[in-house]
Formats: sequence, C-alpha cells, structure tokens
Amino acid sequence: MEKKQIVIGYEDFRELIEKGYYYVDKSHMIKELLDRTDKVNLFTRPRRFGKTLNLSMLRRFFEFEMDEDGEKIDNRNLFEGLKISSCGQTYLSHQQQYPVINLSLKSAKQPNYSLAYTMLKREIAAEYDRHRYVLSCQKLTEKEKDQYQGIMGLGEDPALYIDSLKFLSACLSKYHSENVIILIDEYDVPLENAWASGFYEEMITFIRSLFESALKTNPHLEFAVITGCLRISRESIFTGLNNLAIHSILSPGYTDAFGFTENEVKRMLTYYELEDKYPEVQSWYDGFRFGQQEIYNPWSIINYVQAATIDHESFPKAYWSNTSSNSIIRELVDDADLETKAEIESLISGNTIEKPVHEDITYGEIHKSKDNLWNFLYFTGYLKKIDERKDGRKIYLTLAIPNEEIISIYEDTILAWFDEKVQQTDLSTFFTAIESGDCKTFGRILSGLLLETISFYDYTENYYHGFLAGLLKTSKEYRVYSNRESGTGRPDLIMKTPTVRDGTAVIFELKVTDEYHKMDELCHAALKQIADRDYAAALRAEGYQEIKKYGICFYRKECLVVKE
Repeated sequence: MEKKQIVIGYEDFRELIEKGYYYVDKSHMIKELLDRTDKVNLFTRPRRFGKTLNLSMLRRFFEFEMDEDGEKIDNRNLFEGLKISSCGQTYLSHQQQYPVINLSLKSAKQPNYSLAYTMLKREIAAEYDRHRYVLSCQKLTEKEKDQYQGIMGLGEDPALYIDSLKFLSACLSKYHSENVIILIDEYDVPLENAWASGFYEEMITFIRSLFESALKTNPHLEFAVITGCLRISRESIFTGLNNLAIHSILSPGYTDAFGFTENEVKRMLTYYELEDKYPEVQSWYDGFRFGQQEIYNPWSIINYVQAATIDHESFPKAYWSNTSSNSIIRELVDDADLETKAEIESLISGNTIEKPVHEDITYGEIHKSKDNLWNFLYFTGYLKKIDERKDGRKIYLTLAIPNEEIISIYEDTILAWFDEKVQQTDLSTFFTAIESGDCKTFGRILSGLLLETISFYDYTENYYHGFLAGLLKTSKEYRVYSNRESGTGRPDLIMKTPTVRDGTAVIFELKVTDEYHKMDELCHAALKQIADRDYAAALRAEGYQEIKKYGICFYRKECLVVKE
C-alpha cells in the first residue's frame, strides 16, 4: 500500500486533507474550545508549531463558507475519521454554522509604518473580498455597502480600517443571522517588526484600536482565537479586554494542541518505517514542555522525516534555525556581561539556570533587564521549563536548553558573534608580542579575549586550539597551519611568513590543566615536547632561520605563555 506523502509548508487544512497528505490530527482542539466557552482566546506558542494550520482547521470546521456566487461550500467530509467526528452531535452541531473572519498579520514585516500599514490594509481588504457576497444582502444599507466597498477597494481614509473587523462582523451577522467567529494569526509579528524598525508606537496604536473594536465592543462576536509567539501585556494592546483567556506554554489547557506529542512522533516514525530513528529524533527535537506535556518541534520533525524517507542515513539538522528568528540569541550574546556569559556556558553544558517569570511584557521592555530577555527566550522556544517554584508573589522557573537542535543554534550564533568580534578587534599588539617574545602581553591578551568570549566545549584542548587558531588566522602577514606533520610528531599550531628569506616561523604547543598551580610546569613540558620531537625540523628544511617556540597552558579562562 502506497504511503501518504509527508509535505512541508502546507498551511491550508483543506488542501492538506483533500490531497491525502499525512496529517497529525489536532481536531480535538475544537472540542476543548467548545467545552471551555471562552470569549477571546489567545494562544502563544513558538514559531512554526502549527498555529496557522490549526486556525485553518478551525475555520474549515466552523465556517458557513460561501463561494464567489454565494453558494455554500460543504467541508464536512474534511473531518471524516478525525477525532472531532466521534465526539457526538453536541459538537458536530456547530459545524459550518458561523461566518468566520480569518486574518493573518504575518506579512506585516516592512521597514516603515507606511508600508506595514499598507500590507495590513491589503490583508483586511482581501478578507472583505472573500466575503463580498454580503453585498447582495438586502439588510445592508447603501451607506454600509459604500463603506464595505471602500475598505475592499483600499480606500485612503484610515478611519475605515480602525474598526474594520467590527464592521465586517456586523455585515456578516446581518447576512447569516449568526454571530461571527474571528481568527487572527501571528498577531505579534507586526509589533515585533515595528519595534525592530523603530515605529512601535504607531503600529501598536493601530493594532490596539483594531482589536479593541473587534474583541471588546463587538456585539456580533461569537468567540475569537488569536495566535502569536509572545504574550503582549494587556496595557499595551488588550486594553480593558476582560474577556481574554490566555493560553501560554505555562498554562494547563490545550497542552497538546500545538506541536507533536511523543505518541504522535512514534506513530509517524512507525508509519514511515523509521522506528530506529527515534533516539536521534528525541535528542534533537524533543524537550519542549507545554503545561505538563512533553512536545516535539513539529516543523523539524516533518523536515527530518521527509529527508529520512528519501535517504535513511540522513543526519539530523537544525531545521528550525532556518525559519525562526534567532536574532534574540544574538542580542543576548551581544549584551552579555560576565554573569550572563557564565549562564550561557552553563546552559550549553547541559545545566540549568533559575529566573523569575514575567508573562506580561512588551517589546519595549525586553531589553530593560536580563530577566526579560531570558523570559523572551523561554516563551519563544529557546529554553524549556524543568521545574518551577513560588517565592512570595513571584514564580521562578528552572530553565534549560530543550534539545540538540537549539544547542546548535546557540553554538552557531556564538561562533558567528566571536568571528565578527575578532575581525573588529585590533590585534596588532597581540602579533607584536608574539614576534618580540613578550610572553606577558601575549598571555594577557589571550586571557582577556577568553574572558570576553563564550565557551561551549568544556575547556577541552580542542576548544583552546580552535580559539587560538582563529585569532592567528586574522593575520595578513602569516599563514597558519594546524597539526601538520613536522619532525617526529605534530605541533599544535605553526605560523610562518610566506617567504623564507628573512622570514619567521613560530611553533605553538598547547596544554590544558584543571589545576592552576601546574600551569608553569606544563608550559615548560610543552617546550620540552617541541624540542624532544624536533618540531622545527621541517621548518629548518624549508630554510627558515628564525624559529620561535612557545609553550602555552590554559586553565579555564586564564592563559600562561613561556618561550624557549
């Protein structure tokens, strides 16, 4: 029997089902929504965790959908065999009964307010156009029809759009004689973009007005579902919205509605005969925790399984890093003081940190304290909760990095940051110290740079080797060779001028200790190794007359240098 194809990037529930692609059933979310009867539901989850597809599913279930000619589109067959279909008539009686406003804000990523506002206008106008059949409704006045067509035609008056969702709700309610369901996807994308681009106040003023009219003072609202990555404080956007139910990754409800559970992942792997891949999948893509539920990254799982069905020996990759904004990690690294650097190193080593949790924050507050930045990393999926405790009025979370995929994102970000930092650092004094034999300055500069960087190799010799090699390779006057054959062994690093006549060569031998008082002893042991194994033999054979030899010992972020 031919297996269902697993596909990437499909966000329309109907298309996914009608084409027979593999689908992880999340329709039980419909039952939970109807059971809880909250008026306005805000779901915050990391990027690429299935929010858009879930909203598409909700729309296809609840919407009394009409085509361009005003004929009803029957979507009931889409849910045959899914979990909601066996929940009983109480729930199925809501199927295809409501007009639905479906709005995505994820396209508002422009560099200035004018362009971002124009894109939001287009999204709203497109939703008006989708429901243009209401213009045939006799209950609408000519003035209302003119206003409708003005919005659909991208009219210039900003007042048209401030309460455009409320007005569309009224028009749809008149036509269908039913209240309206409003679905808003990625509500915080325009706010995040506006903050980064410098027009936050303008954007938040517009979004606040749009939401307040649609969600607070809208008599035609049945219920609303809003998705985003971050919970923005009530004061900044949900002003006075007392009917808002917030379902964050800390909340007890809807814990398995977004992302894949362990059983869902195991079923998928079994279906595609990839059961042997489970340990690898678990270490790379598991580790998220929503409420008390362990969750896998769905975007990465789908990408991994698709690759493994083509080539069973495919290696796991950091698929999420290609889609989710990693700039927040870079900002953490850029601004890190010594304490924060130590915390990052501890996390990458597999340890935990404890931080107070603040669910209500604004983009403007992210950089006001390190705690806010750590919170942002947690709510956007770069950290996971291990445990929590309450101390007085504050809740503290024990945090860790979720999995290998996220660790690799931290490491890649740190490496890129350090490479840029080295390129911007004046190392002329460093190279002068090497050339002149100034061991004290040589060691002091190395120690200073070690203090500024972030280690994720547990201070192994490989870490220090790569660190020093990276610094030496910035020279435009020397070529750097690593672990090349020379004499009767391999020196750690060799640096030499391209020309032999009047040229210079330098041999570096590295040692690492976990006891500070042994540093001097090991530096001399390194020099003895250079001599005993005659590492300079090949350099002499090439014709180099001046050959410098350094024994270097590292202890954590301390460095001692001794010359022959």
